Amino acid sequence: MADANKQLRWYNVALIAFVAVWGLGNVVNNYAQQGLSVVTSWVLIMLLYFVPYALIVGQLGSTFKDENGGVASWIRRTGTKRLAYFAAWTYWVVHVPYLAQKPSGILISLSWLIKGNGNFVNEVNAKVVSALCLVLFLLFLWLASRGLTTLNRIGSVAGTAMFIMSILFIILAVSAPFMTHATIATPHMDQLSTYLPKFNVNYFTTISMLVFAVGGAEKISPYVNNTKHAAKEFPLGMLVLAGMVALCAILGSFGMGMLFDANHIPTDLMANGAYLAFAKLGAYYHVGNVFVILYALAQAMAQISALAFSIDAPLKILLGDADPHFIPAKLSKLNKKGTPTNGYLMTGVLVSLLIVIPSLGIGNMNELYNWLLNLNAVVMPMRYLWVFLAYILLNKQLSQFQSEYEFVKNPKLGMVIGGWCFFFTAFACVMGMLPKISYAATPGTWMFQLALNIITPAILLALGLILPAIARRQEA
Repeated sequence: MADANKQLRWYNVALIAFVAVWGLGNVVNNYAQQGLSVVTSWVLIMLLYFVPYALIVGQLGSTFKDENGGVASWIRRTGTKRLAYFAAWTYWVVHVPYLAQKPSGILISLSWLIKGNGNFVNEVNAKVVSALCLVLFLLFLWLASRGLTTLNRIGSVAGTAMFIMSILFIILAVSAPFMTHATIATPHMDQLSTYLPKFNVNYFTTISMLVFAVGGAEKISPYVNNTKHAAKEFPLGMLVLAGMVALCAILGSFGMGMLFDANHIPTDLMANGAYLAFAKLGAYYHVGNVFVILYALAQAMAQISALAFSIDAPLKILLGDADPHFIPAKLSKLNKKGTPTNGYLMTGVLVSLLIVIPSLGIGNMNELYNWLLNLNAVVMPMRYLWVFLAYILLNKQLSQFQSEYEFVKNPKLGMVIGGWCFFFTAFACVMGMLPKISYAATPGTWMFQLALNIITPAILLALGLILPAIARRQEA
């Protein structure tokens, strides 16, 4: 009967993981920061980071196949309960900037649907946008607290639609110069020098966005044990996944280069890039705004679903397996609908502060959007650090654990690979804290952004130290 569950083949694993990991936003955001040199960056990040990361997750998922808590469970089994609590806290708290950013994404997609252009980003005051975002977030917080599950169902439809639009973009953009009379926007796309990055400080401040783009492979871990011949087929599936992601990233970046001049990238490309790209493609193929409307609908649904899901799911992971020594009982208390009311209140306060405070020092809506996206690229990868720590700890005591799939058999080599991935992630997070705007042009805003980029993760992580102190006091 055990074999009845082992139905997934390598191609199933690769496809499931691809839909979970990939999206058009990854292409647009990284092109906005690096231009066409991002093509080389994609190849490097796949080989040096993404492949070992995915295979590490495979071994952890296979070793701890009966654990439901993901990263926190892996840390508890290989480390201590205190470390497991901090892993669970990090996994939850990194979603705070993510939740703060989602309402602005919803507003942008709605403005494209209603007005058919991206002027909203460049014309509306950041304080007005923050007020609208706050109202939207509080509405979804209230809906999530009512136990509304419909939005999660919308998510699977939206996810599929976004995936189709991503593939459609690549096909349409790459073939546009051959199928239509479109002119290629970036000069010298036939020269190797166009694709070579300058490895300076500015370049290293952008790698956190690449890490953010390829991260989240731990979502794949439950599928390891459902894979037929896991030891052979799971790594094959992961390598195929890496190839698919690399192909889409590279072709997508080529497509962006054909539509937008890599030497003169629009400042609102992160916020409006995908819509502007589909508007240009619609004009080339003589279908008007059809692509823009389809993408805006898919994007609005995806953002709404992600907002609703990310309020509830990470909090349930944090509180569901709560150790009373570290998490106060009041925080885990459920109401009649099974909602952790105080947990929702804590989420509401932190996200509201992160929506309101930045707009006091960043007056431009487009800058505010870009800053929040870059903050996500700094904070979100912090949860991946625990994956690599769990792998290092596993290799330290490898003989005590059984796994159907092993990435490398030599524990010392395993520790070196885990250490490299840990170091690279931490380096990307720290470098990502440097603002992506010109210091000479706006020194005040640059300093304000740098302060927020350092203080926000520090406060979010430090809050995790306060809860165990409250829990100890309550127990006493």
